[in-house]
Order: sequence, then C-alpha cells, then structure tokens
Amino acid sequence: MVAASSPEFFTAQLDPSGEQCDAWANQPLLHSLEAGRIDWPSSCRNGTCRTCLGQLKSGRVRYEIEWPGLTTEEMEEGCVLPCVAYPESDVVLQDPEN
Repeated sequence: MVAASSPEFFTAQLDPSGEQCDAWANQPLLHSLEAGRIDWPSSCRNGTCRTCLGQLKSGRVRYEIEWPGLTTEEMEEGCVLPCVAYPESDVVLQDPEN
C-alpha cells in the first residue's frame, strides 16, 4: 500500500517581529501568510500591482508565472511578490511594518 503524499510545507517568518506560519510549497506565500493570520499588504494577487512587494532575507522562492512583476535587479536584491511566490525552503521576510 502506497501512502498518499501530502504537500510539502516550510516555515515563513517575519523579521524582526518573529511572527511565523506554515508556508505550503503548493500555494503562494501570501495565501500561507493570510492562513496564518499574518497581516501582509495585498491587492491584485497576480504579481502586477506590487502592493505585496517584500524583502526576502533568507530562503528560496519560485515563480510559476513567466514574468512576476520584478526586475532582474529587484530579484537579485531579494525582492519578492508573495502573491505569486511559492516557497522552496523556510523563508524569512522583512516585516512590512518595520
């Protein structure tokens, strides 16, 4: 009997507040943050308005859309759009309030 595989999850943490939640690999970070009752700015939810723009302090994310609304320079600086970014590891995000 083969066990059904469950989605992989990681931890998303805000720095410096320390708030954290589960971050599911199969859903955008914004969904996980909201499910974890973490307040994060958002609007369009498709990577174009940039309301949710944040700073990834550590960890890795992937995008399933070809152009996630970030410049190459912003990506290199650690900017992420949680509405379309999927975690590939535990992540630490700069708290949008700080």
